[in-house]
Amino acid sequence: MPAPAPESSTALTDADLAALERWLDRIPAPAEPLDVMMLDGFLCGVLLQPKAVPEAQWWRHVVDVDGRSIPLGFDDEPLRALVRRRHAELDAAIRERQWFDPWVFELDDEDDPLEAVMPWVAGFATAMEFFPALMRSDSPEVAEPLAVLYRSFDPEDLEDADELLALIEELEPPADLAEAVEALVNSVLLLADVTRPLPSTKPRRAPSPRPRRAAPGGGASGGGTRGRRH
Repeated sequence: MPAPAPESSTALTDADLAALERWLDRIPAPAEPLDVMMLDGFLCGVLLQPKAVPEAQWWRHVVDVDGRSIPLGFDDEPLRALVRRRHAELDAAIRERQWFDPWVFELDDEDDPLEAVMPWVAGFATAMEFFPALMRSDSPEVAEPLAVLYRSFDPEDLEDADELLALIEELEPPADLAEAVEALVNSVLLLADVTRPLPSTKPRRAPSPRPRRAAPGGGASGGGTRGRRH
């Protein structure tokens, strides 16, 4: 089983993550930026595209989910620098097929683990909406990892996705948050095997989980396939 990827100089610290959250909160209305957990899923969705998405194209959806221009006078460079570092960190993990720590809720023991990963998956789904090349793949290896990710949604939110819903119905729900997070990471790496294949053809084993780091601020509201800041 592969060892966890070494910490790189681009990895965000807890202080960096808190700063990232503050910068996102400072973006003035009417812009509706992603929250930190949605941002994490969104970046993974961007990085899983068969062809690299230029920063100019994905950045606009970080500062406003619909891609609208942010108000004049707002300096987004400090925010952009932090997001670039997370993008690089996730890119390295996906490229090397290594474990990464998704930014998700910490839950009480009685809560549904799928609720913890909902905001992250909502961010991933936002990337799929604006950059749909992965969803258009005809590879049979795409369906199951997508089902594992999208099972967090209410079935009514998955319109025109009968095959995906059928796969979701066959899945056992995660026993706890750790299992939900491990399934999330493994699904991302399985999708990378399709869209960003490694030169080697040897079967890949699941990466070794590392202790997770909670996102700051106690989480963010989730729901639907696209998130809004309230």
